[in-house]
Amino acid sequence: MKNEELTTDEYDALELVRRGVKRDNPGACVGRNLKKLSGLKMMQVMRDGRIVLTEKGQQLLFLRRCVQTMKALASDPMAPVDADVGRFLSLKSHIAPVEGGGHTLTEKGRESLEDIQRNERERR
Repeated sequence: MKNEELTTDEYDALELVRRGVKRDNPGACVGRNLKKLSGLKMMQVMRDGRIVLTEKGQQLLFLRRCVQTMKALASDPMAPVDADVGRFLSLKSHIAPVEGGGHTLTEKGRESLEDIQRNERERR
């Protein structure tokens, strides 16, 4: 996933496809972005006309959810954490549970988040 910077609209299209779109009318957002995201191998049109995410598209959405969760936890330790994201970030030692509920970023998590944010600023 090198240098494949996506717009918010393209992320929204991936999320809509993840949730499931109708075959006849996928919607304007998906239609606008289908060609580029198919070219990047993040979604594909099946023979029966269904639009589905590829493994690469699923991974990209998951990583985006992880980054969004880390950003939320940086400002609020009581921010909600999805179970799959929490398991992954805990296994990678990026977050740790806090007594009384919630999670906190570990030192490794803070360093990763700072690196991600630095890379985002440099791309702009």
